[in-house]
Amino acid sequence: NTERPGIHYTMAGIFSLQFEGKTSFGMSVFNLGNAIMGSGILGLAYAMANTGVLLFLFLLTAVAVLSSYSIHLLLKSSGIVGIRAYEQLGYRAFGTPGKMAAGIAITLQNIGAMSSYLYIVKSELPLVIQAFLKIDPTSDLWYINGNYLVMIVSVSIILPLALMKQLGYLGYTSGFSLSCMVFFLTAVIYKKFQIPCPFEEFMANTTSEHLNISNSVSHDFHIGAVVECAPRMMTINSQTAYTIPILAFAFVCHPEVLPIYTELRNPTKKRMQQVSNISILVMYTMYFLAALFGYLTFYGNVEPELLHTYSRIDPYDTLILCVRVAVLTAVTLTVPIVLFPVRRAIQQMLFPTKAFNWLRHTAIAMVLLTVINLLVIFAPNILDIFGIIGATSAPCLIFIFPAIFYIRIVPTDQEPMNSRPKIQAACFAALGVSFMIMSMSFIIHDWTTGAGHSAGGH
Repeated sequence: NTERPGIHYTMAGIFSLQFEGKTSFGMSVFNLGNAIMGSGILGLAYAMANTGVLLFLFLLTAVAVLSSYSIHLLLKSSGIVGIRAYEQLGYRAFGTPGKMAAGIAITLQNIGAMSSYLYIVKSELPLVIQAFLKIDPTSDLWYINGNYLVMIVSVSIILPLALMKQLGYLGYTSGFSLSCMVFFLTAVIYKKFQIPCPFEEFMANTTSEHLNISNSVSHDFHIGAVVECAPRMMTINSQTAYTIPILAFAFVCHPEVLPIYTELRNPTKKRMQQVSNISILVMYTMYFLAALFGYLTFYGNVEPELLHTYSRIDPYDTLILCVRVAVLTAVTLTVPIVLFPVRRAIQQMLFPTKAFNWLRHTAIAMVLLTVINLLVIFAPNILDIFGIIGATSAPCLIFIFPAIFYIRIVPTDQEPMNSRPKIQAACFAALGVSFMIMSMSFIIHDWTTGAGHSAGGH
């Protein structure tokens, strides 16, 4: 993977001019924060409802601290060999299998992310159109069918952006999608003080067939549900299994850390670690506030996708409609950015020696978008996407790969295998493996028993 002076081919898939690292400390925090922030924030209130406030806080803190340690391992490894790309660290540590493993994990992780973004488009856009046009939810018009809408958005907005050779607009969308999420958080906090508990269903008085069909929420579930208006500090149920993967998914920014490090002004390991710590702290705060206030608004009735719960109270609420539009815009514009590293990983794995080719560039993007559209149209619930991907690729990218690359790359004369840093890294990798096995077994058990999906499916 030869590098021409002045241009850096990063794993984040961005052709970024190096400029000897001219990005300021603040802008780097902003960029990494945006890499961390994903659609996971929409599922966090549901996660809190299934763990309780204290257990959620403990898990969120643990995942944030571990993510920071994992970035430390990545930075140390990259500092020793002078490589600033995730897959190339894999190649340096284990040769081609290492590069393939990193490429596959990044591909799975980002396909999971894109699926969850497009799932939000599928579930939210019909509701927004219904509310703006005041359409009866029971009508079967094609333009309030989520499956058609997600295909239209993919072809008309995402595909043209994904076909760009370079992602020069990245800086603009980065700031824009982050500000959309801040608006979302502000609205969630504001609504907590507006909505009474127990909240009143918008259509509770009308006949059950007039219920919001696009939500496909069973009427009996709300009426039969125990009305609780006090927060639980600790809860364990079948849905708790999904909580750890959703949280792990919420802090994955590891493929983007090294490219941001490359572009940082005066790039030292200590300075980049500070950038990471501040970004993680800011996102940690936003995640906790969004989860806490979302949970304190609805308690046990919160749904896997927080915004859906608001539409049960008033589908025509102007503020929530604006929040919906903001979140939809943010996630739609993030898809092409997330698609870029996947295409790069696929090219590295399948055509490592080939030069840039427009036909291949276009074909990979189209195949990826087709696969993701099929996933989104046929995957029954957003939790399946978050949970399965979170349980497989996130532990690899956050725990296992940084630790084993570190153990292989740091020379034994600097740190022998029995030194404390290497033992810590080995324990960290073991933690990742056990976390992966635990999450997968929980989820498989949940599927086989058929539990859990009764509550608040889409």
